Amino acid sequence: MAKGKGVLASIGRQGSFKPLFSGSRKSQDDDDEESPGLERSPSGHKKWITELSSLANVVVGRCARILLLSTEDLQQHFETEASDSIKHPSRYARNFLEYCCFKALAVSTQLTDHLSDKNFRRLTFDMMLAWEAPAAASKPLLKVDTETSVGPEAFARVAPAIPTIADMITACNLFDVLTASNRGRLPFLIYDKYLGGLEKAIKTMKNQSVSSHLSSLRLDKGEMIIDIDGTVTTQPVLQHLGISAWPGRLTLTDHALYFEALGIVSYDKAKKYDLSADLKQVVKPELTGPWGARLFDKAVLYKSISIPEPVVMEFPELTGHSRRDYWLAIIEEILCVHQFIRKFHLEGVGQAEALSKAVLGILRLRAIREAFHILPPHPERLLTFNFAEKLPGGDLILEALAELLPSVDAESTKNDGGYSSEKIEKNGLYSVSAVATMSNLGFMFTKGSGTTDELGLPVGEVLVGEWTPLERAVMQSRNNFKKLEEAQATIDGVKVDGIDTNAAVMKELLLPVIQFAKWLQFLASWEDPLKSATFCTIFSYTIYRYFNQAKPINEVRVTAPPPQNTVEQLLTLQQAVSQVEELVQAGNIVLLKLRALLLAAFPQASERAALVLILVAIIVACLPLKIGVLIVFLEIFTRQMPLRRPSTDRMTRRLREWWFSIPAAPVVLEKPKEEKKKK
Repeated sequence: MAKGKGVLASIGRQGSFKPLFSGSRKSQDDDDEESPGLERSPSGHKKWITELSSLANVVVGRCARILLLSTEDLQQHFETEASDSIKHPSRYARNFLEYCCFKALAVSTQLTDHLSDKNFRRLTFDMMLAWEAPAAASKPLLKVDTETSVGPEAFARVAPAIPTIADMITACNLFDVLTASNRGRLPFLIYDKYLGGLEKAIKTMKNQSVSSHLSSLRLDKGEMIIDIDGTVTTQPVLQHLGISAWPGRLTLTDHALYFEALGIVSYDKAKKYDLSADLKQVVKPELTGPWGARLFDKAVLYKSISIPEPVVMEFPELTGHSRRDYWLAIIEEILCVHQFIRKFHLEGVGQAEALSKAVLGILRLRAIREAFHILPPHPERLLTFNFAEKLPGGDLILEALAELLPSVDAESTKNDGGYSSEKIEKNGLYSVSAVATMSNLGFMFTKGSGTTDELGLPVGEVLVGEWTPLERAVMQSRNNFKKLEEAQATIDGVKVDGIDTNAAVMKELLLPVIQFAKWLQFLASWEDPLKSATFCTIFSYTIYRYFNQAKPINEVRVTAPPPQNTVEQLLTLQQAVSQVEELVQAGNIVLLKLRALLLAAFPQASERAALVLILVAIIVACLPLKIGVLIVFLEIFTRQMPLRRPSTDRMTRRLREWWFSIPAAPVVLEKPKEEKKKK
């Protein structure tokens, strides 16, 4: 890393990357014109690498200038450091290109204003273009213009090497958002616009961090402001407590949520809602309205054991609820990152690295929002920890990520938590960690997070020519996530509005139960005396033999709710009807999933369910009743003991993912046939 520091110091003396990137348009074309057919220029410092395409040669040359090396020296370093498998002829071109790009980006991203440099933006885009066509077989020369675009694989491979631009876990989702209107290809104009929005979001956050607003909040040392809302009088944030609502200003930091009610002259003292401690917090969307009515879907509910009653924050806007969705997503992200920190016992640099990843994800979401003036349909998918919590197998992603974080800590120089220390030492590659990126951008985290010079991170999230465990876990989860989305689409398709319609669906699904009840009624009518007598005899014997004598029933004491006026009673009735409708709808989904299992609409899930039922039947048949009851009791009672808690959480998550992956049986609503009135 000492060499990298020397390169950075040299670039710092020049004051910009511009001299190094000056080959962007004009000199690139010059290189293209003079390079074909030549292996070495007359100066002896340029080398046209025969294995690479023309564009890849140009990118490698620009990377060499950033590293203050000749192309020949850079190739020699690769030959010395890379393993034989990486240098295999079939993979040589792309692996060497990755080597050059990752080394150059590790240096170039350490400058504070690298995002504002147009040449840096063009270079990173050209890296993706070259990654798609790295080999010499892509000749003739590929002319780079504004119409050229890159695909998802190139973006997901190169962009995460720049912590500011993308993250390994959410890179594909970010690409999908950027290419929503371009048929899965990313043109430079959109990419450049996104980086412009990212630069603007960073400046806005930096201005908030140094504003006079800090003194009124009395933040803890190292606590950083992430976003503020409610400063404009036309767009306040309303805090609902009971049936009262107060306008004010809402501030989110990397540790807590602060609300300052608007007073006559200034803001009142801020109320703090902690997001970092384990207080059993619940954050979810909520409906609000006048006098407590549930009319407008524009609020966020916060609940924890530290406050007596839930707090509701409303984000009024004329149409839609994108403002609420944005705040819900970023609040959940801070909650999720602190759950991650507590779960893996991260401290010092490891904790700061996790928080930095969360903040950079929020910055990217703000960049999309500001650059394109629209919030993505699923903003949580651009946030690292929020998305990982919702992914099937997301716990495996977080475990792989946690293994990388100890190697960031300056104290763990032996890479004890790393999986690929041998490969890293062999390749000798370095990239900048998220916390170092935040520091380079001018943000400082809590005490103990180290200095920029200490935070050289061996390449872990991106490794030349190979997939890291984190990348494998992400790819596997994304494949499972596609199946989960397909199942969720079937559930959304069978959801219907209205308690009467939901009741009709449930009635149809419960038809076997209804028929059984009619059969019992038939037996009770004694229309068939033989069947009725047999049924009556068997059940009479069962009741007499196995049921104990009745005991006197003690009275039930219930604390009566406080008296309500007519309006409050109507609102309570409305809430009760809404809850009943939600329960009926949830019951319909369960019945439809069970129907899909019974009919083997999803064979893999049905086979697993059948196998489990067979195993349970064998256990019940072989074990005595008291042993079976004892095993069930111990299983339930010891789930949360410290020794079993990790395995219990993992098993519970797998069961939940399996259940969510089951599609619902289709439902068709038929309109009743109306007979035409005869004249």
